[in-house]
Amino acid sequence: LAMSRSNGCVDREIPEIPEVKYEYLDHTADVQLHSWGIDQTEAFEQIAMAMFNYMTTNYDSVEMSEKFEIEADGHDMMSLLFHFLDEWLFAFSADPFFIPRVVKITEFDKEKFHIKSVGYVL
Repeated sequence: LAMSRSNGCVDREIPEIPEVKYEYLDHTADVQLHSWGIDQTEAFEQIAMAMFNYMTTNYDSVEMSEKFEIEADGHDMMSLLFHFLDEWLFAFSADPFFIPRVVKITEFDKEKFHIKSVGYVL
């Protein structure tokens, strides 16, 4: 699993903030995140943004000036989703200023269960 960070997004690299396609469902011990999209890629992107929105106050005010890349692998789709979110959560925990406003998947291999993605951060 790999992570990399680069400073200073060029304006043309900063993606538009996507429509919100997630919701929070009550759960006895915590919260459940529910996302959707036109395909599995968009649903995975949305669930990562849902996680950060839930953990962050004033999520709408996060500016995108850097990008951060992660990779995740799994042995099936559920483990891939777990490792994908776990890698983003690790990045959040490792850097107190890391709050991605947009997460975009750049590579999604559904046969080998591998994802590369970019988060645009503070």
